[in-house]
Amino acid sequence: MGDDAAAVGIALLIGLASAIGLRFWSRRRQERTGARFPLFAASLALIIGPPFLVFAAMGFPISFETPELRGFNFVGGVRLIPEFVALLFALTTYNGGVHRRDRAGRYSGVARGQTEAALALGLRRGLTLRLIVIPQALRVIVPPLTNQYLNLTKNSSLAVAIGYPDLVAVFAGTALNQTGQAIEIIAITMGSISSSRWQRAR
Repeated sequence: MGDDAAAVGIALLIGLASAIGLRFWSRRRQERTGARFPLFAASLALIIGPPFLVFAAMGFPISFETPELRGFNFVGGVRLIPEFVALLFALTTYNGGVHRRDRAGRYSGVARGQTEAALALGLRRGLTLRLIVIPQALRVIVPPLTNQYLNLTKNSSLAVAIGYPDLVAVFAGTALNQTGQAIEIIAITMGSISSSRWQRAR
């Protein structure tokens, strides 16, 4: 399995390098001739194609298991506990809404004249968004987005309330049980939370 993973990794690296080279070639071609190359589809084919061909040459060594009832329990497959599903749904719903609100507000903060000027020059809406709006909006999107990811990390500690062992509970509980140094463990936990709040305040 190690040789198979190495072969797939090499094929993926070759695909990524080919996609990067194709990007530079398409840019030079567009500057020289003015014709646009379907870069996205070609890059996607270059990235997915070589690993898929390696998988096919190896006979698709990955297999999927279906759970089977053996004895008093199920064997095989993937087990999703209800606590994890509840935590994933809650954090995804809340943070997805916050991200959507922040991004929409930052995009609307870019002057409308920028978009109108790009459309007047003949740029399509996709190119206008990618080349004009997003680069200007990223300057104000990245700081609150970083704060939101820090909040997501801290909010995941609420999983203890529904009985799911998250990183904070496992770290603090396991380290505390094995070392017995409660003051140091609590100080490390409080320090990480304080540093994230300090970064948010900045």
